[in-house]
Amino acid sequence: MTIPNTLIRGTVGGEALFSVRYSSFSPDLPVIKWQLKREKSVTIVQSIGTDIIGTPRPEYRDRILVFENGTLLLHNLRLSDDGTYDVEISITDDTFTGEGTITLTVDELISRPYIHMESSSVLELSENIVLNCSHENGTRTSYKWFKGGKPLTNETRFVLSPDQKLLTITRVLMTDDDIYSCTVENPVGSITSLPIKLTVYKRSSLYIILSTGGIFLLITLVTVCACWTPSKKPRHPPRKPLSRFYSNSHRAQITHTGTVV
Repeated sequence: MTIPNTLIRGTVGGEALFSVRYSSFSPDLPVIKWQLKREKSVTIVQSIGTDIIGTPRPEYRDRILVFENGTLLLHNLRLSDDGTYDVEISITDDTFTGEGTITLTVDELISRPYIHMESSSVLELSENIVLNCSHENGTRTSYKWFKGGKPLTNETRFVLSPDQKLLTITRVLMTDDDIYSCTVENPVGSITSLPIKLTVYKRSSLYIILSTGGIFLLITLVTVCACWTPSKKPRHPPRKPLSRFYSNSHRAQITHTGTVV
């Protein structure tokens, strides 16, 4: 007995063909047995030729078809069908039993991903801007990030989470003003998100000076202003108006003159 393909990749709702080939000189029909490996193996189907023996388990009813050469067709795949399958084919007149193993992986197709971030516009020198590659469906997924169409990897300012689903820009520069996209892959396909534009606005020169060491100068100026007190000058008594003095003197002078006359 030979098995052309020992690894089958299926999708939820699809079908898997477990193809086997055997040869025998006996005219008798083969006894075919398929099992799914678990802690305790689960018998999927047992047949003589294409005639199924007994009643299949509820989870496999109306989902299996056995061919004369021992090949098994499994319909309407479920995630629970993922695993390793053993097949045995025996014929009464044959001394040896044909045995083989096939591995089936069942995955969910990936829905189109999209990039989520709090704001698509940020200021230069902003910190820890997070881009999240999100999607609704898909199993056993892996992620890739692109900036301006070129792959991104872990760098000084670009940090990927362990599963690479999150991209963090630790400190934004003007050169980060670009288009970003992510690709999600699994064993049955891959799909890329729509591109999203990250717009970076330039900070004022004063902010850049303060954020790069000028804050020390600002603190110094504030301290000096807080400690400075204006000097106190002595106050002079208010001057008396001279009009009254001159008025009295003038009157006295007139009186005196009148007396002389």
